[in-house]
Amino acid sequence: MNNNEILYLYDAKMTNPNGDPDEENRPRMDYERDINLVSDLRLKRYVRDYLLDKGYDLFVRKMDEKSVTAEGRVKQMKDFSEEAILNELIDVRLFGATMPVKGDNKTFIGPVQFNWGYSLNKVELLESSITSHFSSDEKAQQGTIGKDYRVKYSLIAFSGVVSGKRAKKTKLTESDLELLDESMKHAIPNLATRSKIGQYPRLYLRVAYKDSETILGDLRDYIRLEEKVENIRDIKEVSLDITDLVSLLNKNKSKIDKIYYFIDERLEIKAADTVGKLSEVLNGFELVEVK
Repeated sequence: MNNNEILYLYDAKMTNPNGDPDEENRPRMDYERDINLVSDLRLKRYVRDYLLDKGYDLFVRKMDEKSVTAEGRVKQMKDFSEEAILNELIDVRLFGATMPVKGDNKTFIGPVQFNWGYSLNKVELLESSITSHFSSDEKAQQGTIGKDYRVKYSLIAFSGVVSGKRAKKTKLTESDLELLDESMKHAIPNLATRSKIGQYPRLYLRVAYKDSETILGDLRDYIRLEEKVENIRDIKEVSLDITDLVSLLNKNKSKIDKIYYFIDERLEIKAADTVGKLSEVLNGFELVEVK
């Protein structure tokens, strides 16, 4: 297993990508810049939920729709050997885990890690009052009134790394990474809830290197969002300029094995002032499309 780097974009329209419980569940924001934020844990939860729905056993999961502590999950496991943990639990192979055991905690550092995601555009919040169908008590004549917070439009970008050296320690396989690719494409739209509906993956790149040393850096630094209108509200109102990213990849072509990808056909890609398909822009690389 060698190093990989990931670039992942999805958008959110009239929804709450990641509520902050310390802020009345408002979408997480950098208010100084009007930038929407999404934690890496939120993204990992999408992947875990998708894998669980596909029938894979996980360490971090709910049982019968109830949250389970790490201690409780350990007690449920029949075999707590390192071999059994890594063979049976794909989320530990991907993201790692700390498992509390009396006198000897088991810690696995996950090879797959993400930075916090942030929006490429400035984001406006929508605040509205909502009324529940059920009253707060039997004597009340109307339901409980609360607040509902959503972003009007946010195009969110994540950067991630797969460590080849750590992958060997957690027994991460190429098949596991292919499942991660699949999850990144399908998890968010397939697991929509009331607060999360309206989110769609737009671009995914997993650059697989030929060694376990190469790291080019945060790939978000090499892309630029061009807004066709003020106050964008739809993916069709933007263009993504990846000129610098293409240049970076071309300069390091000898270090790159393959590029795994998917792109939404509604996302317009530009490179060197030319609008084209991603497969055309990345001509010369071995491309593997994620299905």
